[in-house]
Amino acid sequence: MAIKTFREVIAEAMSEEMRRDESVYLMGEEVAEYNGAYKASKGMLEEFGPKRVIDTPIAESGFTGIAVGSTLTGCRPIVEYMTFNFSLVAIDQIVNNAAKILQMSGGQWNCPIVFRGPTASAGQLGATHSQAFENWFANVPGLKVVIPSNPYDAKGLLKSAIRDNDPVIFMESEQMYGDKMEIPEEEYLIPIGKAEIKREGTDVTIVSFGKIIKQAYIAAEELAKDGIEAEIIDLRTVRPLDYDTIITSVKKTNRLVILEEAWPLASISTEIAYMVQQKAFDYLDAPVKRITTKDTSAPYAPNLFKEWFPQAKEVVAAVKAVMYKS
Repeated sequence: MAIKTFREVIAEAMSEEMRRDESVYLMGEEVAEYNGAYKASKGMLEEFGPKRVIDTPIAESGFTGIAVGSTLTGCRPIVEYMTFNFSLVAIDQIVNNAAKILQMSGGQWNCPIVFRGPTASAGQLGATHSQAFENWFANVPGLKVVIPSNPYDAKGLLKSAIRDNDPVIFMESEQMYGDKMEIPEEEYLIPIGKAEIKREGTDVTIVSFGKIIKQAYIAAEELAKDGIEAEIIDLRTVRPLDYDTIITSVKKTNRLVILEEAWPLASISTEIAYMVQQKAFDYLDAPVKRITTKDTSAPYAPNLFKEWFPQAKEVVAAVKAVMYKS
């Protein structure tokens, strides 16, 4: 196995699928001549040419609409947004076109398309470039929403997303593009909709996804020093949500903490807390705790951003609270 970065495996996954299927193509701002805003399509223009790796104008609504329409002619486009903050310009095409084509055509037309790019905060980018939209898109029937937290999962999930016949929202992070892992040389796919237990534990279940799960890993090591063994579940996909893995874990540990980089109202953690109280209420030994960003737009100042963004110490405090050890 070779050690590769997150950005490298994104390019690998797309390239492998484009070699396998000539109907797959990539379009977006700076994906071709510049090798991607984050170099996640490096070398692809040289290999596949300008008809399959397409630089677009700064017009998300326009090129998203073109990509959605192309699925009706047999294409399988990958649309890169420089950031999902810019996807709001194209939300009509994503929500009212891509997500609804199959249902509104009575099952006659699929919309096999992947919308991918970085989501949420990445340091001092300001309020309009630091928003997490996974719960927005997960609220839409017809969309699948995938948020990998590491390079290995990213490659396997992206290949599955490209092969999927439904529209898939594939969310990354600027702060993960340099992350490295050992990646198998042989092909592998990871199924959409299946969470993974990243750390076995017996005392509390911590559920998270995306880059913020790193705070859960840090917290788990601190908690272990106090004899508290946390089980960490990486959702990987937030629609469809793998309720079974969460419920099974909660029935074992009897406690649940949810960590999410999103505003608190109507978040993914809200949905998980609801389902756990529906299906595992009698197993809970403490109320469910959730940790989200503060209920404000992301601040620019570093000291304020640190207070806004969930930290490992908050996870430790939440776990000790549900353990009645705070």
